[in-house]
Amino acid sequence: MSLSFTAGQFVGDDLWVSVLDGDPRQYVDLDTAATSSASVAVAHAVQEFLPWYASVHRGAGIRSQLTSARYEGARDTMVRFVGGDPATHVALFPRNTTEALNLLAFRLDLTKDDVVVTTAVEHHANLLPWQRHARLRVVDVDEQGTFDVAAVEAALDQHPRPRVLAVTGGSNVTGWLPDLRGIAAAAHQRGVLVVVDGAQLVPHRPVDISALGVDVIAFSGHKMYAPFGAGALIAPRSLFTDGEPFLVGGGAVGAVSFDDVVWANGPDRDDAGSPNVIGVVALTASAQELSSDGWSSALAHEEHLLRALDSELASVPGLHRLGPVTGDRLPVATFNLEGVPHGLLAARLANEYAIGTRSGCFCAHPYMGRLLGLSEGEVGRFHADVRAGFRHRLPGAVRVSANRQTYLTDIPVLGQALREIAATPEGAARYELDERGDFVPRERVLVPAPVC
Repeated sequence: MSLSFTAGQFVGDDLWVSVLDGDPRQYVDLDTAATSSASVAVAHAVQEFLPWYASVHRGAGIRSQLTSARYEGARDTMVRFVGGDPATHVALFPRNTTEALNLLAFRLDLTKDDVVVTTAVEHHANLLPWQRHARLRVVDVDEQGTFDVAAVEAALDQHPRPRVLAVTGGSNVTGWLPDLRGIAAAAHQRGVLVVVDGAQLVPHRPVDISALGVDVIAFSGHKMYAPFGAGALIAPRSLFTDGEPFLVGGGAVGAVSFDDVVWANGPDRDDAGSPNVIGVVALTASAQELSSDGWSSALAHEEHLLRALDSELASVPGLHRLGPVTGDRLPVATFNLEGVPHGLLAARLANEYAIGTRSGCFCAHPYMGRLLGLSEGEVGRFHADVRAGFRHRLPGAVRVSANRQTYLTDIPVLGQALREIAATPEGAARYELDERGDFVPRERVLVPAPVC
């Protein structure tokens, strides 16, 4: 079986929905940075495996033996997928990138005397786990929302010397790609472990952690066309040889009594409970086909998407982009439209044009604060508003994001919708705030349209 990762080969890529005026429109998914659709071929791989599904390392039957072999074989597949060596690295299978980085931060046995260098660009998944277990030293961003290797070096050279450098492989807000090779080299020259949040990078670019000098990388299946609940943490085996696991229970032990426990060896120690084998089957199917199909056509497609986004957004009166608009980027764009609250803009795109986007701060509040130019006082007031229940007062923006499943023709549809919204501010009267603080149509029954 071969996965053909081109537009038209994804579950749900021909959905139609009823918009506010009652007409059916084909759904345009421009929220792929949040999650991707399943590839049809990945879904087929899951269906083919389901009759053989059984318990892992918990049964003597043939189905259990086959399931266990498939699960363990996936570890080497995923290590090789990102350019690692199974002799030195291991793959663990948490639910997603967030769980992976929480697991890692716990297993590194950090204390509040330890320093982790991270950056203002990070998603909360690569910020909060380190904040919980250690002290943060943050590399700030410039006026474009980026930083260079020199800024990282300056943070690494401060005292005390950090134990970890945690950095994104690609921004989920702006699509900006930091210089991982240069950053990793700077960290290794100083004896610092390099951890990369690869949630946005891995689905869009080929990754070779050996060539980049990256020690640990975490990513999620649901962002790479395998939304079945499994992610991956690829790390040196030595990091998981000793110590207590993050999650305890069956499967993580060799022997247990009421007053003692002998932890299992190898990755089993960090695999308590019945694992999500179906998710891992989907994840490996996606990884194998992303690799076997080659990247040249996909990279060219995403470059065309990015250029089309840049062109369409530049044509919208009153639209203000956040972050860099030049250089090597993923097909992601974040913006505000003058005079239109970000939540209202996203609601109008969804309910009048069947375009799925995201609005808010994208689980990257510090970065958005920098991009929006918020002062410390303003940030404090917004925190107070949220504590008081006024979530809708939070500042933010609208994000559109594309990937292999996105049609190039989707981008002009977005541009036309934005130009029409900019020209019809009276459309805001059709919306109200609900109890969650979200803009919703005053009169709307949400139903799918018949398939056309």
